[in-house]
Amino acid sequence: MRRREFIALICETAVVWPLSAFGQEATKRPLIAWLSPGTKEASMGNSVKPFLQGMRDFGYAEGRNFEMVYRFSEGYQNRLLALTDEVIRLKPDVIVAPGLAAAVVAHKVTTTIPIVCPTLADGVQLGLIASEARPGGNVTGIEPYVAGLPAKQMEFARELVPGALKVGLLTNLNDPKAPPQQNELEAAGKALKISVVSADADQPDDLDGALQTLADARVNVVIVLQTSMLWSEARQIASLALAKKLPTVYGYREHVLAGGLLSYGVDLRWCDRRAAYFVDKILHGSVPADLPVEFPTRLWLSINLQTAKALGMTVSASLLATADEVIE
Repeated sequence: MRRREFIALICETAVVWPLSAFGQEATKRPLIAWLSPGTKEASMGNSVKPFLQGMRDFGYAEGRNFEMVYRFSEGYQNRLLALTDEVIRLKPDVIVAPGLAAAVVAHKVTTTIPIVCPTLADGVQLGLIASEARPGGNVTGIEPYVAGLPAKQMEFARELVPGALKVGLLTNLNDPKAPPQQNELEAAGKALKISVVSADADQPDDLDGALQTLADARVNVVIVLQTSMLWSEARQIASLALAKKLPTVYGYREHVLAGGLLSYGVDLRWCDRRAAYFVDKILHGSVPADLPVEFPTRLWLSINLQTAKALGMTVSASLLATADEVIE
């Protein structure tokens, strides 16, 4: 009897121990949290996809040698704090914050978990990093907002609509990277003797009213600021602007792919893919404090001729000749 009990105990241990050990082994895979102020619909294809490709470039495959959790505020910035608290409780090895607003909130909640931000604008002024060369804290990433870029967008707006005297700005001022853009665009407008009219949208529900304000002001062209919420609502903005007969200029090509007229700025696909480099370094023991912030080296001009035709506009041959991408 004792012999049978002993054999049963051995068999039970043989079954239970390996399963327990397997569970422990599975939990050893690094956990990466994707914390986005944008929508899931816009982010998965336009932002998450290039990041995961970047991870594959470094030999990682989601579900095989690392795990991902995803949280999206769907364009409502007031949801970010609760989502960040939720993410922190999961104890991720790295937080990837594809929008600056998410990085700002995450940094307020944790100064220990590494944060990688592919859109790290004004990081020093916002207190996220000590310097681009040596961040010094738990945040690093890519700074895609080139000095002088908003002013160049103003020039493109003038070239797109020759003789334009009134330019509208669609702003999203609760995003920390929006106010500096607005200031630079207003200064550029003043230098060109152009009247600048702004209308703010803090969340997706505000977009129709803001664009109607600009239409009622009879602006000649609208410049849409570069923020996560405005980026993720590219399709809605393009549709509303077209219905109101408003030509549009953007900083992100995704807007043009969604039906916007013209964009000039960095290629966010490169930024998101390059974010994987920082994640790989951190997973191998580097700390964000010692990983210098990087900068894109190329700006991208996209034009949508279908939208121009729908607006009854003719895009100049010189402008088309300089475009990197023309959608016909």
